[in-house]
Amino acid sequence: MTGFERYLDRTAKKFDEYLLTFFEDGSHPDMTRYLYEPLRRFSDNAGKRHRPLICLLACEAVGGDPQRAWPAAAAIEHFHTAALIHDDIEDSSLTRRDVPCMHVTEGEGLAINAGDLALSLVCGTVVDDEGLDDATKLRVLGELVSMTTRTIEGQALDIGWARDGRFDLTIEDYLVMANHKTAFYSGGVPLAVGAIIGGGTEEQIEALRAFGMAAGLAFQIQDDVLNLVGTKEATKKDFRSDITEGKRTLVAIHALANSPERERLVELLSAHTTDPDELAEAVAIMERAGSIEYAKRYARDLVEHAKAGLKAALPPSRARTLLLSMADFFVKRAA
Repeated sequence: MTGFERYLDRTAKKFDEYLLTFFEDGSHPDMTRYLYEPLRRFSDNAGKRHRPLICLLACEAVGGDPQRAWPAAAAIEHFHTAALIHDDIEDSSLTRRDVPCMHVTEGEGLAINAGDLALSLVCGTVVDDEGLDDATKLRVLGELVSMTTRTIEGQALDIGWARDGRFDLTIEDYLVMANHKTAFYSGGVPLAVGAIIGGGTEEQIEALRAFGMAAGLAFQIQDDVLNLVGTKEATKKDFRSDITEGKRTLVAIHALANSPERERLVELLSAHTTDPDELAEAVAIMERAGSIEYAKRYARDLVEHAKAGLKAALPPSRARTLLLSMADFFVKRAA
């Protein structure tokens, strides 16, 4: 277990308890039944909470008090909650973290509505934060609005390419999509927001943002790999669902550009198949093209470059050490 994983284990439970305070009962009992309780259950079935917790680390890394960053960190996790609920609907996913998706148990309408509430909490949580001065609030809100827009832009590319059967995409196209869809809110913005609240210099803020963008992109690439060949980690999602959904991942795009079996791979990515043998066939084509190893290597190189940049920008500290460990954790999850 990495130092970062130990940090998550120590801190996540306390942060989970804090998050649940945002899902209070409404003014009518049925608001609880149809809105607050489903959202509370979803939030309580937690992931690793790395996004809000790296926000706290960034605050500490620039010499700030991480306690001041808790509301902004919660806002980032509220966005993640909204994104997952909506993403499961858009991708027709059935399970999330080993349990049925909210749209499966509650219906699409109520799930969309619950996701909308989580989204409203993103800015509302910062507006209501009594620990920040108005100038800092405005800057943090600007970061969160930009993060939301960038993520939605990336999601549009991801869904649109699959819908339109696009197989003319380049690796550069993928990097634009993945940076927008994942890296801004999984790395870049949480670290920048923490540094802003911690009173970091502009150079420190931008160094942490750049580190987070690179680590967040590596996180997405590794997620793509785990969906195809993962073991323990992959069981928490629909295994090989990226093939069923025809996702244009870095692995798929590399294989489409390099495999002599391109025509068959296009057939498999277009078929929306759930047949285990056909899914395995698609993975085998990607492996023979060297595409899975290419993606793993790309993620590792991103992380090593990002770590070097962070070491140059920040003085040694516990928080810096944990952030460096985070980057390693992102690419060393079980595959």
